[in-house]
Amino acid sequence: MAREKTPVTRAVRQLRQHNIPFTPRPYKYQERGGTAVSAKELGVDEHQVIKTLVMETDHRQPLIILMHGDQEVSQKNLARQLGVKQITPCSPQTADALTGYQTGGISPFGTRKKLPVYIEKTILDLDRIYINGGKRGFLVELEPADAAKILNPIRVEVAI
Repeated sequence: MAREKTPVTRAVRQLRQHNIPFTPRPYKYQERGGTAVSAKELGVDEHQVIKTLVMETDHRQPLIILMHGDQEVSQKNLARQLGVKQITPCSPQTADALTGYQTGGISPFGTRKKLPVYIEKTILDLDRIYINGGKRGFLVELEPADAAKILNPIRVEVAI
């Protein structure tokens, strides 16, 4: 069986540019399947599969929040920690335009527009994470500390 070729996305380019070791983890994408499907397909704990969510403040300032696949973001707590009144998810069209990726394949690496990145602090305690590599059906496996080197994320506690 032929080895599957790693897609060369902007995320992969950025990881390579920064000499970040990663393992490509393609899987069969399922529309609206989310992290439960990718975790099952890859045989990993959904807690280690990290969602990349694009949100915005009440002043329409966009941001990325990274969250465990099996948890949700408390938008109220995130707003409180950021000192704003409200945080809401961006529309898929806005998220796609800001990141240059297609919803379902949004990576925090190599986004079209540089956005502030917030991370649920417990993600950094994991040994390995699986995060979108910039294409639907394609995650990259890496150490959270390596992801943090590139993203320089702000740690928050907003999981529910």
